Order: sequence, then structure tokens, then C-alpha cells
Amino acid sequence: MKERGALRVRLDQLAREVAKFGAVGALGTLVNFGVSNLLWHTTDLQAVRANVIATVVAIAFNYVGFRYFTYRDRDKSSRTKELTLFLMFSAVGLVIENGVLYAAIYGFDWDSPLQRNVFKFVGIGIATCFRFWSYRTWVFKSLPARETVAHAESFLDEPVDVTADTKRAAAAATQRAS
Repeated sequence: MKERGALRVRLDQLAREVAKFGAVGALGTLVNFGVSNLLWHTTDLQAVRANVIATVVAIAFNYVGFRYFTYRDRDKSSRTKELTLFLMFSAVGLVIENGVLYAAIYGFDWDSPLQRNVFKFVGIGIATCFRFWSYRTWVFKSLPARETVAHAESFLDEPVDVTADTKRAAAAATQRAS
């Protein structure tokens, strides 16, 4: 029964994490689509180059959202390492997202505004699965559960009887010697 309650708590926590990740991701997706479509319609940049710029803008937006909203309760002890890992995994996501768009445009000649947006959406979807897994596993690591830490540190509160420990060790050594 206790295990079922613990499982329920973990599932609830995961559901909240997915919802927060999704909220930040949805806003980041709007930023990504907005910037890419703005660049596609107002500049002479090639579609994939414009999309790379839009993805980089969305990555910056998402880092702020993930760090200060989705994963605000996670370990903050090494921001440099966190940002480095975030950018590394985001770069992989960027390649996934833009690789799908590149394949659609240059591999299949699907280059209408509607087709660009459809394949951009597909690329974002695939990259999002990778990003969710990598961010929660490697970038924004969970702190140990409070109960685990409290239990592990509880021995610090217990008085230590050095003489009793010494007597037990001496008795054990004497017994082994005989």
C-alpha cells in the first residue's frame, strides 16, 4: 500500500513536470514559429538558415523558462555546467529539427510556406522528445528527496558512545584471536 502511494506521488510529480515543460515549450514554439516566419517573409535568407536563427532565439527563451519555472527547484550548484549541457543538448535538438526541414526542402522539394511550417512542426516534435529526456536526465538534475537526505543525516543527531564501540571492537578482536 505504501509503495502504491509513493508511485502515485512520483506520477503526479512527473505529470506536473511534463505540464510545466509543455507550457514553456509551447511558448518557445510560438517564438520559434514567429521568428522563422518573420524571417522567411521579410528577408532573403534561405529557409533552413532562417529557421536555425529562429531555433537559437527559441533556445534562449526556453532556457530562461526551464531554469526559472519548470526546473526552479532543481540543483543550481553548477550553472556553468548546466548551461553548457543545455546548449549541447539544444544543439542536438536544433540539428534534429532543422534536419527534418532540410530533408523536406532539399530532399523532396517541399518548399511552400505551408510545407515549411508542417515539417518545422514535425521536426520540433521529434526534437522535443529528445530535449525532454536529455534536460531532465542530464541538465536539470533532481536534488535528492528531502526524506532521503533527512534519513541519511539522522545519524548526525544521535550521540556516539565511543567507549561502548571500543569495548565491542576489543571483544570481537579477542574472540577472533582465540
